[in-house]
Amino acid sequence: MVGELAQHLGECAILLDIDGTLLDLAPTPREVWVPPGLANTLIRLSDKTSGALALVSGRSLNDIDLIFAPDQFPAVGGHGAEMRLSSDSEAVATHAPPMDKELKRRLAAIARLSPGILLEDKGYSLALHYRLAPHAEKAIYEAISLIRNELPHAPIEVLPGKCVFEIKQVGFDKAMGVRELMRREPFRGRRPIFIGDDVTDESVFVIMPDLGGLAFSVGRRAEGVAGHFDEPRDVRAWLARLVDGEAAARE
Repeated sequence: MVGELAQHLGECAILLDIDGTLLDLAPTPREVWVPPGLANTLIRLSDKTSGALALVSGRSLNDIDLIFAPDQFPAVGGHGAEMRLSSDSEAVATHAPPMDKELKRRLAAIARLSPGILLEDKGYSLALHYRLAPHAEKAIYEAISLIRNELPHAPIEVLPGKCVFEIKQVGFDKAMGVRELMRREPFRGRRPIFIGDDVTDESVFVIMPDLGGLAFSVGRRAEGVAGHFDEPRDVRAWLARLVDGEAAARE
């Protein structure tokens, strides 16, 4: 398949999740790193698609830029809450008002349940990581459920992930962000190719047929995807082959 896609790369849009897809998961969100050669691969893919390459992440645009600095890419950040159409354009806030400060304070206090629970404020959402405290998973879930029961009308939803619970406001998700992205230049009219690994990426998997695109999952074969990769290094190797159009076309 890589050879066929490489031949038609100029008609595609490449959409990539970051954590667990492009980059290996780390003990803490701040410890992820960009392996040598990846940024160059992304830049070359962007060139070959006339700028239609975007990162699609739960991280904020600011956080994405810090990870890939000094390079900057178009992106959908905050699970669809914000978007940037080109590497040198201004960010566009799309669907998300800030989370209520008191609600955020109560959710943040859950991190005190156990050493090793890490709090990550993503601006439009709040994440509680327990990779360093796996025993605390049940306690975290119960604490979140208690807050939701006490505030039944709070417009939030819980996104379980790989050793993380993420709480965000309802009304936006990655799929909504991708749909908006695909309505704008230089993405409009192209065939989207999306790669993701987590529960939060499933909403994008679902809409790929509507957009005439293909989805690939990482670490597991998700329902409805065209294929899957075992781990991020396989994704990076595949993208490197994809960008080398002549070699890929001979496969």
